[in-house]
Amino acid sequence: MADIRSAFEAAVTASKQLPEKPDNMTLLKIYSLYKQATEGDVEGKRPGFTDMVGRAKFDAWAAVKGKNADEAMQEYIDLIESLK
Repeated sequence: MADIRSAFEAAVTASKQLPEKPDNMTLLKIYSLYKQATEGDVEGKRPGFTDMVGRAKFDAWAAVKGKNADEAMQEYIDLIESLK
């Protein structure tokens, strides 16, 4: 458990130093996996139509609902590694 947490923290640091900025869909995937790993399932109301960014983030996070923290961390680590 401690190993995946330290690898996750290293991947979070690495995500800020990627050679080039990922496309928007990849950024949403990174966001959703991070939020799922650190906060669990999305809660609250879906943002309104006028908040397109908030709505996209909410939808991306809702798409990974039900994943446990370790699964989300591992997927996050794998995704960041693939972007290096």
